Amino acid sequence: MKICVLVKEVPDAAVEKRIDPSTGRMDRSGEKNLNPYDTHAIEAAMQLREGGAMQVDEIVAVTMGPRSAVRALHKAVSLGADRSVHLCDDALAGSDVAATGYALSKALEPEQPDLVLLGQQSDDGECYTIGAVVADHLKMPSLTQVIKLDVEGGALRCERQAEYGYDTVAVELPAVIAVGDAINEPRYPSLKAIMGAKKKPLETLPGVDPETEEPRTLDFVHIDASLVGADGSRVQCGEYKDPPAKSAGQIIEDEDPTETVEKIIAWLDERKLI
Repeated sequence: MKICVLVKEVPDAAVEKRIDPSTGRMDRSGEKNLNPYDTHAIEAAMQLREGGAMQVDEIVAVTMGPRSAVRALHKAVSLGADRSVHLCDDALAGSDVAATGYALSKALEPEQPDLVLLGQQSDDGECYTIGAVVADHLKMPSLTQVIKLDVEGGALRCERQAEYGYDTVAVELPAVIAVGDAINEPRYPSLKAIMGAKKKPLETLPGVDPETEEPRTLDFVHIDASLVGADGSRVQCGEYKDPPAKSAGQIIEDEDPTETVEKIIAWLDERKLI
């Protein structure tokens, strides 16, 4: 059995997220890291392998992103993936969710995975839908918000969060499953795994022709260039504005509790909140 885990490079949690007004895209010039939600998907793949109820021969991390995204793949490998695939081409820049899902499905097709796992959302776009788009192109069933995975024969018994509680769903493989962050606690990579990550196999698509040393086109992975990138995306971004700055709040520092309470009551009463 082969498991492919979709991962993404996102701005680090400590970096203030902002839109570049000149492009309408997220400014990714700061520190970047592996999407934290995807670490739960990698851990889920590792637990399926280590559980023994299902033989997992290979775990492959797959991403679409700029050249810097290779660092996210190294992190994914250090967490347990056996190798990685990097879909990287300037023509892909500016792809919306539909275009990204289409391109990723083309990168997954030659892998022929039995199971595709990914985090429920990315830490930047938070669209929640990329798994469903990929599944549609691959003609596979799709589940989202999965917080528990159990093996039953050749199928998976999944528990997923819903607005009204929980669903329990049996899904036949192959399938695409987006896991929630409540499914597990991702492990920390060992120093040995971190040091050895760069030595694990990494395939770059479309890459360079080894004979001519010329860059391949997206046709090499059967991607229609007219369906990806900013021009091939259906979502068009408009103008972005920072929200208006909030005025400073009032701080009451009276040592007398009685006076403090009176001031708070007066403030609430003035605004007809009580």
